[in-house]
Amino acid sequence: YPILYSATETNFDHNGIGILSACVSCEVTEEANGAFELAMTYPMDGVHFAEIGDRAIIKAKADQFRDPQLFRVYAISKPMNGIVTVLAEHISYDLSGIPVKPFSATGAASAMSMLKDNAVVDCPFDFWTDKNTTGKFSVPHPASIRSRLGGVQGSILDVYEMDAASNSGID
Repeated sequence: YPILYSATETNFDHNGIGILSACVSCEVTEEANGAFELAMTYPMDGVHFAEIGDRAIIKAKADQFRDPQLFRVYAISKPMNGIVTVLAEHISYDLSGIPVKPFSATGAASAMSMLKDNAVVDCPFDFWTDKNTTGKFSVPHPASIRSRLGGVQGSILDVYEMDAASNSGID
């Protein structure tokens, strides 16, 4: 079952506000280099319904092979027959709202670690990789951390050609 956490939670090694055991359905969709979203139907009389609010965090399995992922609620539908649909996007989308100031790095590991150091606002995430690739990476003008990680030309993923074989992450 999905687990509900408050919008400000940073420790996900417990059952948070609680387990959403009344969940009717919970589906995660992930597109390559695209959307990573959760859609959950939940009864209004279900346990913890009152605590499911905008920006709350839901921990759920994206598939049977990976550890549970975190999703931030961005919409809750109007009820239909006492059931709502809760929409949430992967917590990594929070990085779109964290700008990073210009900096340069000469390797994948230093580029990853310098993201947090150069964040303009508080960044609750840590970045790491075991990839030893060298090469010039730069952030020439302020940009979101998410865009500097991947999906655009000149991103860390683009410059250092990170792949599934590398051990990298966001904590």
